[in-house]
Amino acid sequence: MHLSVPKLIKKYSAVMVVGLLFGLTLTSCSVDETFSNTDPSVVPKKLGDVIEWRMTKESSPERVDIKVSNEWQDLDPQSTHYAIWIGHSSYLINTGDVTVLTDPVFSNRASPVSWAGPERLIPPAMSLEQLPSIDVVVISHNHYDHLDLPSLKMLQKNNPNVVFLVPQGDKALLDSNGMGNVSEFRWWQNIQIKQTEFTFTPVQHWSGRGVTGRNSSLWGGWFVKSPSLSIYHAGDTGYSNDFVVTQKRLGTPDVAFIPIGAYKPRWFMKNQHVDPAEAVQIALDLQVTRSFGMHWGTFVLTDEPIKEPRAMLAQALKDRNLTPEFFIAPTPGAILSLAR
Repeated sequence: MHLSVPKLIKKYSAVMVVGLLFGLTLTSCSVDETFSNTDPSVVPKKLGDVIEWRMTKESSPERVDIKVSNEWQDLDPQSTHYAIWIGHSSYLINTGDVTVLTDPVFSNRASPVSWAGPERLIPPAMSLEQLPSIDVVVISHNHYDHLDLPSLKMLQKNNPNVVFLVPQGDKALLDSNGMGNVSEFRWWQNIQIKQTEFTFTPVQHWSGRGVTGRNSSLWGGWFVKSPSLSIYHAGDTGYSNDFVVTQKRLGTPDVAFIPIGAYKPRWFMKNQHVDPAEAVQIALDLQVTRSFGMHWGTFVLTDEPIKEPRAMLAQALKDRNLTPEFFIAPTPGAILSLAR
């Protein structure tokens, strides 16, 4: 394939931004500790793999409209036991005891810079100013589409008593940006806030925010147990035995939030991002009967068509003889009842 010089420069720039977004290292660095998956043979792709993927792909998926609902406006201060998909991996969740925000990203780009990188297809279903009071923010890992410092800073400004729960190795990042009430966790460590227990659980992924420091912080999911509701947020993950182990150790959640997008090309993405069929298998591993999708329809990160994850999820459910209600790819902004 022959590329003109302008197109080559454009593709090279895209490689560098994507490399930063996914936390790929160009050089080694000295860090206090590095982490690995429960299967240590599963490691991040190298820069050469990123270059091969980005330089050989023909085009990006066509940007299409994603319906956004304003149903969330029907909530009132007394509303409990609900979830709102804000976009990507960001969920507003009320358990009846605490109000939780997962992986909040409200910026226009999932990128270390404001002028380049993946741009939102849709605005957040709710703005930062429209959120109710937030008790806890949980972060799954430090990639830019999951840990967005401008969003976290604004959340603390609007909620001075908010508690941030982050993976081991990420507290220093938040501390250095002026945030307080930050606690960091290794897998299986937990904390109680009000009457709710938060446990950090293993998933198959990796971490990094720049050209150095790959895997110098952990990654994982969050199992949240309130008196009347238990939920599980899988963060960002490839398929592994981690979900079977999580169910055995912590039990079956009432509701799970599981990624369904950013899975093509499979030779590159399989170890770090599940496809919809694997997402259904995660739900089965957890033995959960109600799941909601995420990590699609917000940023163009990979090669599958924008709306394909929802269609493939529906097909995966048919293939397993499961009802559509077993695993839903919701509309951003719609009210999802979590009542038992």
